[in-house]
Amino acid sequence: MSVNRLEKLQEFLRNEPNDPFLKYALATEYLSANDTEKALSYFEDLKVNHENYVGTYYHLGRLYEKLGRKDDAIITYQKGMQVARAVRDNHALSELQTVYNSAMGLDYEDD
Repeated sequence: MSVNRLEKLQEFLRNEPNDPFLKYALATEYLSANDTEKALSYFEDLKVNHENYVGTYYHLGRLYEKLGRKDDAIITYQKGMQVARAVRDNHALSELQTVYNSAMGLDYEDD
């Protein structure tokens, strides 16, 4: 994690505290640095306060899975698919469907 980049993002967020992109950028920055607690905090803030920010759901669900919170991951993927459909983001919908299927054990291949 680039400390300089992290500091810049935090500074931007102080100036724009309700900007979902900045929260998302901080969450992914912390995630890449394996600071799961801070990443989780930002992702969960996005889920609560910026429900239509589609990018949240994939990464939050994956983080829940990493933390052994499979039920939370499944619920998150389901909500993300609902939001992706509503905003017509087919790319996000496809990605969320794939990780949802995997979490549900439905990612089998035809023999």
